[in-house]
Amino acid sequence: MEKSAHAIGAAAAPELSERQRRHLRALAHALSPVIRLGSAGVTAAVARETKRALRDHELIKVKAPGGDRAARDEVFIALAHHTGSTLVQRIGNVAVLYRPRPELPGILIPDA
Repeated sequence: MEKSAHAIGAAAAPELSERQRRHLRALAHALSPVIRLGSAGVTAAVARETKRALRDHELIKVKAPGGDRAARDEVFIALAHHTGSTLVQRIGNVAVLYRPRPELPGILIPDA
């Protein structure tokens, strides 16, 4: 995916303190992955579906195929960049992304 985040409408990712990250990790613990990446990585369709999932849920898990750890990390970072979300955590081949809704956020996170 060669388009920049601004070209596909991604907003700036929210900055989170360690306390806020800890809170989001605790909320994400019980979640199942809602996005599963294929071997093609971050495509326009994957970015669109991830944006929709973030709009609906704010906090989601994304699962990538196994393989090279550095490549998975790059895919997760690229997906977060293209969706305007924050990469909260990555464990193995699962990442947690967070993007609050602009109107009436459903997840209240503690102050920094």
